[in-house]
Amino acid sequence: MPAAGSYAVDGRDGRIGLVIGHVGPFVQLRPPGGGVPWHCPPRVLEAASPSAVLAARVRELNWQSRMP
Repeated sequence: MPAAGSYAVDGRDGRIGLVIGHVGPFVQLRPPGGGVPWHCPPRVLEAASPSAVLAARVRELNWQSRMP
C-alpha cells in the first residue's frame, strides 16, 4: 500500500494521483492541483515515474500559487 502523500498511477486509466488515504480495501487518490478524489484498488496501482511526479508537483505548486 502506498503511503499518504506519495504519488501513484491508476493502472486502469493512467491517471496520476496524490495518495490521500485508505478507505476500506481501496486507496484514495486526488488529482494534482485539486479535484474530486477517487478510489482505486491497490492491485492496479503502479509506481509513478520521476517525471510524472515532477509534473504532478508542478501542477500542485501552480494550483497553490493561484489561491489567495
